Amino acid sequence: MNKKFRMLMIPSLLLWGVSAYAQSSVTMYGLIDEGINFTNNAGRGSAVKLQSGDVVGSRWGIKGAEDLGGGDKAIFLLENGFNASNGALGQDDRMFGRQAYVGLSSQTLGTVTLGRQYDPTIDVFSGLTAAGNWAGDVGATPFDNDNTDWDFRVNNSVKYVSPTIAGFTGEAMYGFSNTAGGFADNRLYSAAGQYQFGGLTAAVAYMKIDDPGNNSSGAVAGDEVFTGTSQENIDAAVAYKWNKVFVAVDYSHTKIDSPTGNAYLSGSIQPAGGDWTGWTFDNFQINGEYYFRPNFWLGAMYTYTMGKLDSTVGNYSPKWHQVALMLDYDPSARTSLYLQAAYQHVVSANTGTQFDDAQLIAAAGPSSTANQMVYRIAMIHRF
Repeated sequence: MNKKFRMLMIPSLLLWGVSAYAQSSVTMYGLIDEGINFTNNAGRGSAVKLQSGDVVGSRWGIKGAEDLGGGDKAIFLLENGFNASNGALGQDDRMFGRQAYVGLSSQTLGTVTLGRQYDPTIDVFSGLTAAGNWAGDVGATPFDNDNTDWDFRVNNSVKYVSPTIAGFTGEAMYGFSNTAGGFADNRLYSAAGQYQFGGLTAAVAYMKIDDPGNNSSGAVAGDEVFTGTSQENIDAAVAYKWNKVFVAVDYSHTKIDSPTGNAYLSGSIQPAGGDWTGWTFDNFQINGEYYFRPNFWLGAMYTYTMGKLDSTVGNYSPKWHQVALMLDYDPSARTSLYLQAAYQHVVSANTGTQFDDAQLIAAAGPSSTANQMVYRIAMIHRF
């Protein structure tokens, strides 16, 4: 009798196990972006360089969700960034430097995640800019001052994303300093909102970082763009999508107090005989895409940046003009082939520093003049 009972129970247990497993999912994914960049002036002449991750960072990741019932889920994501040219780890040699978080998701209440992740300005605003949408490095603002090119993530962070209600989605984040006795030492807080109706998308975003780059265990440490006593970003964008055309107009404002460095500046940083007291960048951009066919499109961008560089020995107002183009063809759903070109011109303020020279993010180095061009031919494969 017991033997018969056990024989009857085995199929039931197997079916229960399959059912339980079906309520959870784990997915591995990734992509490789690899190509050749030509820079017309990289300080000592032209340069040709094999470069990984210019449009989108090369990566692989694992993500999963467990159904908790009632539209609720437990979720996680671990995402590694790497350099396809040499196999090196990205994001300051972190194993899961792109993202690493766990959280809870509800259809009615929204999503809360904890870990290393993107801030709301990336989620809501960046995707409406050329750098965050299609151009990557060739479309980044000077020195990626607004982080639309996804240069840094936020450690020690708690993020909330609301459900979409009447076309509106909101986000908020707090990144802890994780420093005993220094609650505000390298912390971050950010909030953003996006509204969508038909082809229209509008977004606003705000981010504040205290002491960026000055605390190795803080919210933004190791891959920060700026080092200083504080950084403030204010962003706004509006975009419209027609059948074959996408057009966006963007504005971003970045202010850094008592700056001492930038990830893309080297050599002479401080003005002769003095120190910087503040940097401000105002970026105005129009970008768009035209789809000849769903798998064949052209992107274009123009950005005008006004700088205000204050120091103990004087104030300077450089300006940057930048254009970028990208032609993309997708021979399959997982593979893209593309060509890019970008040009930057600096209206120099004669600071006697690297601010006087053109420097595209995709370039092999800063130019020795106020002008610079970069060309790229590459491919992306997704898996």
